[in-house]
Amino acid sequence: MVFKEVRQMLRDPGTIGMMLMMPIVQLTIFGFAINNDPRQLPMALEINDTSQFARSIDAALRNTTYFRVTHVVSAPGEGERLLKDGKVQFLVTVPVDFGRDLVRGERPQLLVTADATDPASTGNALGAIQQAVDGALTHDLIGPLAARAQGTPPVDLVIHRSYNPEGITSHNTVPGLLAIVLSMTMVMLTALSVTREVEQGTMENLLATPLRPFEVMVGKIVPYLVIGIVQMVVILSAALVVFHVPFEGTVALALFSTLLFMITSLALGFMLSTVATSQLQAMQMSFFYMLPSILLSGFAFPFRGMPVWAQWLAEVLPTTHYIRLVRGIMLKGWTLADAAGQLGVLAVMLAVLGTVAVRRYQDTVA
Repeated sequence: MVFKEVRQMLRDPGTIGMMLMMPIVQLTIFGFAINNDPRQLPMALEINDTSQFARSIDAALRNTTYFRVTHVVSAPGEGERLLKDGKVQFLVTVPVDFGRDLVRGERPQLLVTADATDPASTGNALGAIQQAVDGALTHDLIGPLAARAQGTPPVDLVIHRSYNPEGITSHNTVPGLLAIVLSMTMVMLTALSVTREVEQGTMENLLATPLRPFEVMVGKIVPYLVIGIVQMVVILSAALVVFHVPFEGTVALALFSTLLFMITSLALGFMLSTVATSQLQAMQMSFFYMLPSILLSGFAFPFRGMPVWAQWLAEVLPTTHYIRLVRGIMLKGWTLADAAGQLGVLAVMLAVLGTVAVRRYQDTVA
C-alpha cells in the first residue's frame, strides 16, 4: 500500500510541487515580509519658517529611520492632497514665526497630520516624531534659551489623525474584509467549478453544445458574480449599520469598483481552472493565491512595513488595488479622478487574465 500511494503521488507532480513550495512561501512571507513596526514611511514637510529651529526639526525628521521625506510642499492644500492620494503617510507643518514664538517661550504649535486609515502603521511613528523634535531642539535651546528646554516641552505637538480620528480598527479591517471574502468566493469557487466538469467528464457534454468557449466561460462565472453581489451587499450593510464605518465617497463608484474587481477575480479563477487537472489541485492553487493576497495586500499587516520586493510582489495582486479603492472611497471620499489609477490597473489585469483564460480554454477544448 505504501509503494502504491507513493507511485500515485508521483503521477501528480504539480500537487507535490505546491506542497513543497507552500512552507517555503510561508517562511519567506512571515520571516522577511511581515513587519508590525514599519519604517521609512513617506512624509511630506511644509516648512513656513526660516529659523534655525525649523531647519533642525527638518534635519531630525530626515535622519530618523521611521520616515522618508519624499515631498517638500509650499502651496496650500498640497500636503492634504498627497495624504488623500496615499502618496505620503504623514504631513508635518511648521507654522509661520515658529522660531520667534519659540524664543519668546510661547510654545508654538507643530502640526502633524497622519493618514490613519491604517492605525497599525502610525502608532510608533507618531511617538518617533515627538522624540525627533525634542532631540533637535535640545541642541538649539542653549545659553540664554536653555530654560525653554526645561520642564514642559517647548513645542506643542498637535496630532491630527485624518480619515480615522479615533483610530478604530474596524474602520480599516471591515472594508478590507470585503476584498478578501470576494477573492475567496470568486477565485476558488470558479476554479473548482470548471475543474469539476473536467474531472467528472461532463465537460464533453458542454463541448457538444453549440456554445462557443467564451460563452461557456461567461455562463460559468455569472452565477458566482451574483453570489459576490449578495456578499458585497451583506458586508457593506454590516459595515455601515453594525460597525459604523464612514462612507465618504459615492455608492456608484464603490459598486463599479467592486464589480470590476469581482470580474477580474472570476477571470483569474477561470484561468486557474484551465491549469489544474483536479479539484484538489484547483483548491491548492487557489489557496496558493489567497495566502499572499491576505498577508501582502495591506489587509492584515501594514503595506509600507514590508520590504520593497514584497511591495512589488503585492502590486501584481488584484486584492491590493481593490483594498486601496474601497478604503479610499469609504474613508477618504475618493472621486473617479482619485480612483482612476487603481481602476486602470484592475482593468489591465482583467484584460490579461481574461485573454489568457479564453485562449487556454480554447486550447483545452481543441
